[in-house]
Amino acid sequence: MKFLSEYRDADLAKKYLDEIHSTVTRQWNIMEVCGGQTHSLVKNGIMDLLPKEVQMIHGPGCPVCVTPLHLIDKAIYLAEDKNVILCSFGDMLRVPGSKKSLLQAKAGGADVRILYSPLEAVQIANENPDKEVVFFAVGFETTAPANALSIDKAYDLGLTNYSILASQVLVPPAMEAVIEDEESKIDAFLAAGHVCTIMGMDEYYPLVAHYRIPMVVTGFEPVDLLQGILLTVQQLEKGEAELQNQYSRVVKPKGNAKAQELIRKIFMVSDREWRGIGTIPASGFEVRRKYAAFDANLKFTIQVEKVEEPKECIAGLVLKGIKKPKQCSQFGKKCTPQNPMGAPMVSSEGACAAYYHFSGAAETVA
Repeated sequence: MKFLSEYRDADLAKKYLDEIHSTVTRQWNIMEVCGGQTHSLVKNGIMDLLPKEVQMIHGPGCPVCVTPLHLIDKAIYLAEDKNVILCSFGDMLRVPGSKKSLLQAKAGGADVRILYSPLEAVQIANENPDKEVVFFAVGFETTAPANALSIDKAYDLGLTNYSILASQVLVPPAMEAVIEDEESKIDAFLAAGHVCTIMGMDEYYPLVAHYRIPMVVTGFEPVDLLQGILLTVQQLEKGEAELQNQYSRVVKPKGNAKAQELIRKIFMVSDREWRGIGTIPASGFEVRRKYAAFDANLKFTIQVEKVEEPKECIAGLVLKGIKKPKQCSQFGKKCTPQNPMGAPMVSSEGACAAYYHFSGAAETVA
């Protein structure tokens, strides 16, 4: 429990909370980028304990939530091919596509398998040479090393029946898109600690300098978040804009060099569509041409018509931090975790799911 229990210390949490109350003098809007941070804020009641002047805005930090509708439809299309074993992390299964989810496809007979690691999918491909095995590779920079490693391993084994359907998205370009959005009113960011564990902090310095906006790399426990908010408020009140590292017990300035080397070997940066937001330039990874045989988008002829999101669903506005989940007229009514209209209601890191489970589904904001 080292580096965990001490970050759930009630006395230390109260100390930081009291300092936030005594420091803040005006309204500040702080966006926590990661959905894991959002869940911790809501689950631990931190949102209710902060002074009214500190407004936490929930960012697009849920890779499951921003996976495009048509890419989920592609995964379902592949899963329903009798020659394909479709592998995925569990949190993708109930995310709605245009007509159904992967879970519904599985119930209909598709060979969809829930895995804990893409390397398991490589093993399945090795054991089933008569089947095509596709791993639905969804995630931020955090999951990119493991997904890259699966291709590297399959390449070394000489497998011709393994590929990934990639939806790898990058956090810094999304943060810049949020800042640039004319509807956005963000004063500072809590940056995602797990992403910085892999990629380090160098990508954030240009954003801080160009936009004069404070950023604090923060962990996920209550004390992490409260200390991160305090550091952010202190900067804002002083008129400063710096990049600080609250999560120094895990995040090193340069990140994980070996993981970055593996990412660069297998992937290249590309434009990427974000569900509910649109295409963000240079905001994703795609498989390099050398490894094109392992890119499911290129390997299979997949004809999927792009379909618009349900008009009643405001998931895009939630992901950009413009609306809170309870400001949706369908929250807890037509849209629930059992029958989600949008991905943020079903994902384990989605803001709507956090509010539904931990903040009272019946109470809505007009």
